[in-house]
Amino acid sequence: MRNFLKVSILGAAIMTLSGCGFMSVKDNLDPKAMDVYSNMYDKFVESGGDLGAATVWHMEVAEGLGPDDIKMSIESAAVGSGLMNVGEMPLSKQLELETGEEQKYMNIYQYCSPQIARKAVDFSPYFSAYLPCRIAVVEDDEGRFHLYSLNMDMFVHGGKEMPEEFKKDAMHVRDTMWKMMQSAASGGF
Repeated sequence: MRNFLKVSILGAAIMTLSGCGFMSVKDNLDPKAMDVYSNMYDKFVESGGDLGAATVWHMEVAEGLGPDDIKMSIESAAVGSGLMNVGEMPLSKQLELETGEEQKYMNIYQYCSPQIARKAVDFSPYFSAYLPCRIAVVEDDEGRFHLYSLNMDMFVHGGKEMPEEFKKDAMHVRDTMWKMMQSAASGGF
């Protein structure tokens, strides 16, 4: 009953706020689009209105694992996937250089498949803003590490239906990023 009520309210809000606009695109949406947005709404409410919590995957890294373990696990999980490391942003090291003070660890790993990236941008040039795929490693105040990445379900299912060939590639990227995060969170290789 609660889910029915939530979907009804969400549907009414969409219809009210967008008028007939939603009705004009609903038939073009991925079949899982409403599930994606319903899940985002739940996370948005549960987090007290934090947009990041609603749109990002989060995993806590197992106790005892550190930055070197995380890096090795991410790299290992990417092998053979077609996603390649296209850069890292060692933000905590840069902040230490700028401030002269020790910083909590923060590093962003960037991965991409140029061929799939091209297909994504051909499908919608707006996808270029999401490139490359990233996994952020952030140390909290207690010294625990957390992983954050864009919720790739939005990419695959959040909008208009993708051509089957591109959707297969998009799912591959989504699944690979998820695997990389799980591996890094558990120390897997």
